[in-house]
Amino acid sequence: MNKKALSILMRARMKPNNDRTNLSLSHLPLTNAASQTQQQNSRQNGSPAGANSVPNDSGNAEREFKRVRASMDSAISMNKTEIQDDVLNNFSEGYFSLSHENRRKLLLVLAREYDVNRSQIREMIKQYLGLELPADKAQVGSSEDEALFSSFHRIERNLRLALQPVYEVLFERLNTHPGGLRFLSILRADILSILAEENISSLRALDSYLRDKLSTWLSPAALELHQITWDDPASLLEKIVAYEAVHPISNLLDLKRRLGIGRCCFGYLHPAIPGEPLIFIEVALLQNIAQTIQEVLWDSPPIPESEATCALFYSISSTQPGLAGINLGKFLIKRVVKLVKREMPHISTFATLSPIPGFMPWLLSKVASQTVLAEGDNMSQPQADGSSSTFYENILKPEEEEALMNLPKDIAPGKNGMEVMFNLLTSTSYKWIHSPEILSALKIPLMRLCARYLLQEKKRGKALDSVANFHLQNGAMVERINWMADRSEKGLSQSGGIMVNYVYRLEHIEEYAQSYFSDGKIQASSDLHRCVEGILEGK
Repeated sequence: MNKKALSILMRARMKPNNDRTNLSLSHLPLTNAASQTQQQNSRQNGSPAGANSVPNDSGNAEREFKRVRASMDSAISMNKTEIQDDVLNNFSEGYFSLSHENRRKLLLVLAREYDVNRSQIREMIKQYLGLELPADKAQVGSSEDEALFSSFHRIERNLRLALQPVYEVLFERLNTHPGGLRFLSILRADILSILAEENISSLRALDSYLRDKLSTWLSPAALELHQITWDDPASLLEKIVAYEAVHPISNLLDLKRRLGIGRCCFGYLHPAIPGEPLIFIEVALLQNIAQTIQEVLWDSPPIPESEATCALFYSISSTQPGLAGINLGKFLIKRVVKLVKREMPHISTFATLSPIPGFMPWLLSKVASQTVLAEGDNMSQPQADGSSSTFYENILKPEEEEALMNLPKDIAPGKNGMEVMFNLLTSTSYKWIHSPEILSALKIPLMRLCARYLLQEKKRGKALDSVANFHLQNGAMVERINWMADRSEKGLSQSGGIMVNYVYRLEHIEEYAQSYFSDGKIQASSDLHRCVEGILEGK
């Protein structure tokens, strides 16, 4: 094994856990931040690192918080450009030394004490409302009218400035500071983590403002599209291994194959965050649209790129939790489509093989609530999209019910078809995927219900499934759903192993995106629509 491969392998073993909910997104883990600070303070005070001195530790943490807060105050108020870098360094480095609770405290100080001056805004609004517009704008021209409009313009300008929160100064200065953009993304990841637990309006306003700023600074014009290959530095490749969120990279052979013949990987890089893709997409060059992830990752040997007619996007992963809600993927897909079309004109089909992460949670919630209604225990059960159902609906057709009830009771127990299906799908052993009899009984209802979920189930007028919503708003159409396309534990728990192909038809991308955005219209193939019509007729 060469040094590069060994480096990637060793670093990949340190893959971050994307499911963690604590504020552990900085270069210094929060779980260790407080203890490391305490150890440093203990050494400075001459006491043993392991000494038990809780009151002193508490005092050290408070002093550290005050020190970091002072550096934040200086970073906002300081006007001497020659020392701003030192102040910003002190703030960002000090922030990483804080405990979970002290970061939360500091962010609340920033959100509340450096917000807009509402008393000043109210006074300006009163002045503005006190001005009287000329009766006829077309006749404006006298010196008195010009003076009047000068007053309007002055107050409007001052009002625009007053509506900008004071913390904007900190964000702007950090954005131009070396390492500042990455620090801001970490800062926002911490904010999002707090908001996931507490709905604090001032912090939500801070998050909204920072998200808008990051969206501007990370516009497509500021990003570099880079094709990631095996020749890239090991430090970059290990990030691909670490942050692959859809289909984990199992070993070096897997990584090398994804970057080899018939496969491409593209990422967005930003000059302020060198050597780390903000988001990356993996592409397989095929003769036909793949129906299973197995044939993409392992089964079929790659074909020569000159023989490919289809570019299949099979994984897209973001590396920065703090950039959530900033749709970099939309721009990345469109740029990759244009690049591939330009460099490989023989590619005529652009499609995806995508997971359906919300299908199984929706289905199990639906079955559970309908089972309760059938028993007459409750006439109003919450659904996955937040709505409620006050009527009983047997989601299975008679022939599907019969097929499920005919399964051996020792492997598929239940009083009715929905209960049998629920028991099978909630089994963590997933033994049902090895039984042809059970697969045959489940395939028809699950495929039908999956089509219904993708095309009919909505939230605020848009597709309920997050991945579906992403591709539909980018201008794709739902082409086909594929049975047992992902037999991994993740694929089975998310969607019963079903995956979906979205197709990007270049001549219709903008039209489809606009109709989905305006009317929530989901474009789908005739096969999918026939499936949905069958569901409606069966109700």
